[in-house]
Amino acid sequence: MLTLAACGGGGGGSTSSGSTAPSSSAGGAAVTTPADPAPTTPTAPASPAAPATPASPSTPAAPAGDAAITLSKAAASQFLAQATFGPTAASIDALVASNKSAWINSQFAMPQTLHRDYIQERTAAGGLTAYSMLESFWKQAAIGDDQLRQRAAFALSQIFVISMVDPNVGTRSAGVAGYYDMLGQHAFGNFRNLLQGVALHPMMGIYLSHMRNQKEAGARVPDENFAREVMQLMTIGLYQLNQDGSIKTSGGKPIETYTHDDVMGLAKVFTGWSWAGPDQSATRFNGGNADPARDWTPMQSYSTYHSTSAKTFLGVTTNGSAEADLKVALDTLFNHPNVGPFIGRQLIQRLVSSNPSPAYISRVAAAFNNNGAGVRGDMRAVFRAVLLDPEAAGTGSAKKLREPVLRMVNWMRAFNAKSTSGRFTMVGTDDALSGLAQSALRAPSVFNFFRPGYTPPGSALSAAGMVAPEMQITGEPSATGYLNYMQGVIPNGAGNGRDIQPDYSAELALAAQPAQLVDRVALLLVGGQMSGTLRNQLITALNGVALPAATATNAATIATAQKNRVYLAIFLTMASPEYLAQR
Repeated sequence: MLTLAACGGGGGGSTSSGSTAPSSSAGGAAVTTPADPAPTTPTAPASPAAPATPASPSTPAAPAGDAAITLSKAAASQFLAQATFGPTAASIDALVASNKSAWINSQFAMPQTLHRDYIQERTAAGGLTAYSMLESFWKQAAIGDDQLRQRAAFALSQIFVISMVDPNVGTRSAGVAGYYDMLGQHAFGNFRNLLQGVALHPMMGIYLSHMRNQKEAGARVPDENFAREVMQLMTIGLYQLNQDGSIKTSGGKPIETYTHDDVMGLAKVFTGWSWAGPDQSATRFNGGNADPARDWTPMQSYSTYHSTSAKTFLGVTTNGSAEADLKVALDTLFNHPNVGPFIGRQLIQRLVSSNPSPAYISRVAAAFNNNGAGVRGDMRAVFRAVLLDPEAAGTGSAKKLREPVLRMVNWMRAFNAKSTSGRFTMVGTDDALSGLAQSALRAPSVFNFFRPGYTPPGSALSAAGMVAPEMQITGEPSATGYLNYMQGVIPNGAGNGRDIQPDYSAELALAAQPAQLVDRVALLLVGGQMSGTLRNQLITALNGVALPAATATNAATIATAQKNRVYLAIFLTMASPEYLAQR
């Protein structure tokens, strides 16, 4: 697996250069989510003598743009397309009867659905496979109640990337499930705790090769993979940012956030960490004597392998135990002024808009910096700010391209798809010609499926200084593959043996009224924002499918025509630019 040494990383650029791939290590299998430590209040960048202070989380007041007013069905559908894996008729009605702020509060209070539970079930049934985590993903995305948490976890998984494309990760279903559950657990906690959960998770340790990372000795130097990427991709980015996400410059050039010396210093921090277990023996450090829970239990320190030299990075120096050095490093990253705009912009991109205004980014960064109760990094405040911002509710122009996984789950949820087996048995959908060109947790590199700063070369978007991250996996082959894939899925179902079947009963009841059928499909798929031109085109197309007058012998013919009208309405909508470009 190849990685790149630089990416758009929140700075808006798209230039990349080559680097070495992360190495991997061996391992075992099994299940548990680490407890969430107390979140951290805002302080100046921490030093060994002044670590960050724990504080209790709190729920801030809703942003000013979230008046508790009654929503239209179209507005409810648009919001649910951002905050969940897609609206359903029932969820639209429920939101119309409530309001956005109350809905978010109810989602914050909802118990987390653990993917690890599904892996345990499959293990007990003797049916665990390398695709079991994908089954759990599709199942929870399609029918899970904790939609905001699952949607947030998916967004975070595209920033804090591990990938099952790496066979050393992909064969560890319980470990991957534990990692995804950890993202979900901390999605509504504090960013500082999320950062530690990522840094110490064994799946990240394998993927970015800081598991079994050893102190310098002779010609050996500590592995720099995670040290580099935790700065570049997960916290502060390549360049210093203003709070509105714009890049700070000096002499007309961007000011870099770190140097290679910072990477080398930070790499020493991530030495001496390896598999969890009841002892710190060399055998366990190197992967032997496997503890049954090691794939999902946070890595532990081994003092023998931890660097004892001074570790200088980002203006601080530390030289203590592995735990003390880690705390200084993560506190320093957490308190860096870049984190709010850097992470805030990417979360806006994943949920709402590829090109948020500087003011939108600034408002989200402000929520990260202070949740209204003096707490820095409160992820509940951040997600509230992202979803309740006036820009998120704006209608009209396209905000972002829907990535393929979201299109697929949107279809499942819109039409109440259920799994015949109960398992949602969909294997990888990576192939661009025969699938979706994307599968959850199967990014081609640590840079996700697409870079946040990607813009199509030579395009009008590029000329306008705008980005379109999802366009990086969009081209003629993937567009054709998506249409062919959905042309088979919509009438026949999805998954192995067409295991996943939609329920079109409500749509079939409207087959004789093309305008009403189109309006229902538009509400579920495009937030009720279908243009008059497209609506008329669809109605004309549906009228082209004749519904014969009923006789004593043509019930089957009529039923087939009704189904074809429904299939056509859904397919033409999902093939349209108005659907692909989310508003």
